[in-house]
Amino acid sequence: MNRQPDQRTVKLQPLAQLIFASRWLQLPLYLGLILAQAVYVFHFWVELVHLIEAAFGNTHALEILVRSVGYDASKVPLTGLNETIIMLVVLGLIDVVMISNLLIMVIVGGYETFVSRLNLENHPDQPEWLSHVNASVLKVKLGTAIIGISSIHLLKTFINAESYSEKALLWQTLIHIAFLLSALAIAATDRLLHSPAQNDH
Repeated sequence: MNRQPDQRTVKLQPLAQLIFASRWLQLPLYLGLILAQAVYVFHFWVELVHLIEAAFGNTHALEILVRSVGYDASKVPLTGLNETIIMLVVLGLIDVVMISNLLIMVIVGGYETFVSRLNLENHPDQPEWLSHVNASVLKVKLGTAIIGISSIHLLKTFINAESYSEKALLWQTLIHIAFLLSALAIAATDRLLHSPAQNDH
């Protein structure tokens, strides 16, 4: 007859228990990120409402959008909502969504990895990526998300290139390349650490 493994909880020493419980100090940080995401949701809807109002000829909403996206109306005469402003606003909305996705990954993945299990196994709404999340996977996913956000910012800059100096365009491009190289380095390091040869040891 096979003996069942002992499922009793191991009693920790007071110091070890205190150190282990210190992980809950991160909880207010994740709650703060949830509030930050709520601010992003509010900002998203404000921008979307302004875009809809400007599409119906509201000049005040158009002025707000122009200031929001950094469109230089002095160099390019503005008579109404044009394609460039629409693209800049839509890219800004996409940027908000991508940052929100990044926040979700940090909040859910970080809490699951560093604080406590969420016990979402077999839950119909469990994110696919959460089933195999760990610190390494989280780093790679965060790096990929940051590259996506940087790409949106760079695209917005090039669409509205008249409002930026050549130096600003160059620096944004170099920063984006730096993000790419950093993400590649993280992915390569993670692959080396989890290569089959490494796992055999």
